[in-house]
Amino acid sequence: MANHKSALKRIRQTATRTLRNKYQHKTTRNAIRDLRNSTDKKEAEAMLPKISSMLDKLAKRNIIHKNKAANVKSKLTKHVAGL
Repeated sequence: MANHKSALKRIRQTATRTLRNKYQHKTTRNAIRDLRNSTDKKEAEAMLPKISSMLDKLAKRNIIHKNKAANVKSKLTKHVAGL
């Protein structure tokens, strides 16, 4: 266990950030799953910009790689266009 005050604070900060990152990542994955399962084109088109924004935010904060965000957005756009 850490001995310094700064190290203890770092542990608390890391735990808080990890929890927030997990929540945001899981929320985005659930939204992607809902979009892929959607059969209504209008509903999917409405969901796409929100999910793209979520992916961009995850990439900006280094929760996922920027290329992964781009690949997922591309595949989702193709899926919506094909509905």
